[in-house]
Amino acid sequence: MERTDLRNIAIIAHVDHGKTTLVDEILKQGGTFRENQQVQDRVMDSNDIERERGITILAKNASTVYKDTKINIIDTPGHADFGGEVERVLKMVDGVLLLVDSAEGPMPQTRFVLEKALLLDLAVVIVVNKVDKPDARLKEVVDEVLELLMDLGATDEQLDSPVIFCSGRNGTAGYSPEALTENLEPLFDTIVNYIKPPVGDDTAPLGVLVSSVDYSEYVGRIAVGRITSGTMKVNTEVAVCDYHNPDVKGKAKITAIYQYDGLKKTAVNSATVGDVVAFSGIEDINIGNTVCDPTAIVPIPFVKISEPTIEMTFSVNDSPFCGKEGKFVTSRQIRDRLYKELLKDVSLHVEDTPNADSFRVMGRGEMHLSILIENMRRENYEFQVGAPKVLFKEENGQKLEPYEEFVVDVPEEYMGSVMEKMGYRKGELQSMTKKGNRMELKFIIPSRGLFGYRSEFLTDTHGEGIQSAVFHSYGEYKGDISNRKVGSLVSFETGDALAYGINNAQERGTMFIEPGVKVYAGMVVGSNPKGEDLTVNVCKAKHLTNTRASGSDDALRLIPPRKMSLEECLEFISDDELLEVTPKNIRIRKKILDHSQRMRMASKNK
Repeated sequence: MERTDLRNIAIIAHVDHGKTTLVDEILKQGGTFRENQQVQDRVMDSNDIERERGITILAKNASTVYKDTKINIIDTPGHADFGGEVERVLKMVDGVLLLVDSAEGPMPQTRFVLEKALLLDLAVVIVVNKVDKPDARLKEVVDEVLELLMDLGATDEQLDSPVIFCSGRNGTAGYSPEALTENLEPLFDTIVNYIKPPVGDDTAPLGVLVSSVDYSEYVGRIAVGRITSGTMKVNTEVAVCDYHNPDVKGKAKITAIYQYDGLKKTAVNSATVGDVVAFSGIEDINIGNTVCDPTAIVPIPFVKISEPTIEMTFSVNDSPFCGKEGKFVTSRQIRDRLYKELLKDVSLHVEDTPNADSFRVMGRGEMHLSILIENMRRENYEFQVGAPKVLFKEENGQKLEPYEEFVVDVPEEYMGSVMEKMGYRKGELQSMTKKGNRMELKFIIPSRGLFGYRSEFLTDTHGEGIQSAVFHSYGEYKGDISNRKVGSLVSFETGDALAYGINNAQERGTMFIEPGVKVYAGMVVGSNPKGEDLTVNVCKAKHLTNTRASGSDDALRLIPPRKMSLEECLEFISDDELLEVTPKNIRIRKKILDHSQRMRMASKNK
């Protein structure tokens, strides 16, 4: 059976190449919204963090209709840290739109997601987006994509992939950049004509691979997957099995089935081959499980998701200010929340530690874990995290560490400082390409070498540099890398920070706090450029006297403090520091708060 009335596609691209904006226009022109309906930009980026940061974190489903053909669309994340989201949803589709920026061309994440699509033998439609950019390099970008396809061993059919030029923001497309139509019809026609319709036997026993899991307070877990064979009906009994885990066995009854209609889920009584469905009724369903007919239990193959490369320790907050700002503060509450995240995030691993108050959390990168931290603090959790560390491996008695492919695009005048920093961090230059008055540099660097570099990179390139990294491979251990060149300014006593104390302390380095902020002994209140920790008393008040000294009693001139984001704090903290995370504040602190105890420990280690 061939479902000629249906196409299933995913949109894949590097971060910021315009996937979600293009989906907006596809939905608008497909009649998803009313004529006069007010629609916000990036309508698929539904959670607050996605909208604030302008990135897609979770893969999302929607659908539209073009000339009697229903098109199921999956918008995927472009950031390498969320690659696990892309890997699992590609099993639901028959083809992909590979979106490439007309100026930047293929970037590391483009390569990563395209390789996964080619391995699954999916049809590829190349979409060169943002053709109206003044610095567009249309011909070169198309050549770069074809070179990338050849590098990845694409078949002859995949090398002949159609190329569409479009402007997602303006909702225009064309078969050549000079002849753009006023709408996206050329793109819709290419999807319908080039991407094959789903094929399968609707009379065979049921088979559905679960690619995503959602959770509802009312019905429990909602599984999302594509029906590869048979027909699914409400109130029928099904069996659950798993390709990689033979222990997964069980039976359940499907209580509800939903299909995607625009951005909404619509309840249906049955669905058949090729349909992307959400369904509830199976209590312990997980990503990668197969839902099938109890008379024919055959698990569907599922690619194992790439392993995590970075770990952090999450623990109960034990600072002097603990329990004052958060609602969920106990180890049981933190543990339950972390394990609940595993239901939705296939790239995340969580392990208990011998210490009941702390947990090992492993993920794909700093941003992957920082999004989890941000979500938890918004849900009123209070906890503390340690500095990120890479996960080492041992093979044949040799210590191995993860390496990243790090690509930077910088103006020529800032190239020297980037090369110098990469040298310190054990990065090896692979290629150097001139693009107008900018240079594209490609490095292979240990993942450890990138800790703390991203914000430094923006400073070194005066905000004009573009950077991206994607996991490359495990390689030999490169020895010590000294990432952090600054020390910490540590508060000596507990109290309220005062202008007089901060004025004295700011001569030693850059402050992170302003007057009126509550601090405690052992809390980090600033950074010291000399590379060693210094103790400062920011709570110090000026002793009152009845003598007025000329000039020295004038208003204090305080330098504005450096306000650090969550990612910058994670990059800043060293091994002897922790990050205290509460719904209202993020504080950096020493693991050992007492000054004299810290000094004794430091002298012992020497």
